[in-house]
Amino acid sequence: MSERHGPLGLGEEQADLLEAASKYCEDKSSVETVRNLIDGQKGHDPATFSEMAELGWLGIALPEIYGGAGLGLAEVVPVVEQMGRRLMAGPFLPTTLAAQLLLAAGTEEQKSAVLPQLAGGTPATLMLAEPNSDLDAPTPQANATRKEGQLSLTGTKCLVVDAHVAQWAIASLNLDGSPALVLLDRQALEACSPRREIVVDETRRSFRLDLDGVRVPETALLDPALTSAGLARIALAGALLSAAEMCGGGQSCIDYTISYLNTRKQFGRPIGSYQALKHTTVHAHVQLEQARSHLYAAAHTFEKGEEGEIAVRMAKAAAGPALAFAADRSIQFHGGYGFTYACDAQLYRRRAIWGESQFGDAVYQRRKLASLIL
Repeated sequence: MSERHGPLGLGEEQADLLEAASKYCEDKSSVETVRNLIDGQKGHDPATFSEMAELGWLGIALPEIYGGAGLGLAEVVPVVEQMGRRLMAGPFLPTTLAAQLLLAAGTEEQKSAVLPQLAGGTPATLMLAEPNSDLDAPTPQANATRKEGQLSLTGTKCLVVDAHVAQWAIASLNLDGSPALVLLDRQALEACSPRREIVVDETRRSFRLDLDGVRVPETALLDPALTSAGLARIALAGALLSAAEMCGGGQSCIDYTISYLNTRKQFGRPIGSYQALKHTTVHAHVQLEQARSHLYAAAHTFEKGEEGEIAVRMAKAAAGPALAFAADRSIQFHGGYGFTYACDAQLYRRRAIWGESQFGDAVYQRRKLASLIL
């Protein structure tokens, strides 16, 4: 991949995708659109998601034999960053991660059958989180048992994003005392009786699923020999793309704040001219640029083993606090209006809380980093 800005800069493909995604997301996801979709049942515009598939975005990191572009997650990062910048809703992120997990741990039959569908715009999701679960737990709490050529499932999954539209899902389970992954189709998902959860980020649609009584064929089991490696990879991939989304949100939040600081006047001058506000805004910008540097370093080194893991964890540890700080200051600078639902600053603060909860927050990432670099 050719480089435009040095070894850690944007590559040719990344730069092109960043430019295209910036224009597209700005056009399709204004704040007014975002707020209107919050009140809708689906929470996103299916036509926009289909257009993304037509643009090839869902297949960016999939091999050409499965209908993809043959690139990597490094090229997905600028797309997700721009989606985060516009608070764009929809199943792009869960579908991309589900495709990556299937690519890493699925059987050849499963990959050949499902990955072309995902690249073509069929929504999918992951079922990894559980009530009271631990990110470092050796095995999931949900269980699968073999019986007459089928797998009988029990347990509960939560925070399953876009389960209401997903046609495929990959669930983590405990099978014979070891972690396992199972591919669920739409019929199996409906049998799980999805119940919508109330989450802080209202642009998301999150669901709790009851696995008790659900049965799937044993052929739905992903390759057991690849399960642990697949779960480890998707934890890092999820952290990387979550960091990208939060970096994008941080830039938009700062832009929103600066616009207000240059418009609102007190004592005959814009409030942005006062040092207390000006210096704090610069600090937010510097913090975001540091997080973004970590992000693209992580994208560049993602496939490089431990070096990539260190970079991803640093990016995730930096992105959440950067967005949270920018959103907190934006709320504060807007005064009483900043604490109302009408102020867009609260949308970014909600996104920061949600993003931190996904694939480990900053404290978790720093703890992991300590074991890697000390």
